Amino acid sequence: MPVLVYSVLRLGLFALALLGLWAAGMGGWLLVVVAAVAAGALSYVLLGRQRTAAAIWIAERRAATRPRFSPGVEGDAAAEDAEAQQQPGDQGQSASPRPSSTP
Repeated sequence: MPVLVYSVLRLGLFALALLGLWAAGMGGWLLVVVAAVAAGALSYVLLGRQRTAAAIWIAERRAATRPRFSPGVEGDAAAEDAEAQQQPGDQGQSASPRPSSTP
């Protein structure tokens, strides 16, 4: 599972940043905040391949489990597409004129 590997590596980077900053003398809530920012930056730079693998795994799993939209939404989209193809010259114009703001 690439997601698990990526998550464990990110937690490891956070722990290393936390320990390194603590050893350098930082403490309190600032230690946790700076360690989180540093771990995020390091994971962005160092874990690109793992992040991509995790994203692909999630996308493939999502596509395999269920369709993106419900059948009702798909039917509505197909009806709108068919209507748009029947009226090619009316794009950008509304069917009813806008009411005037002056009497």
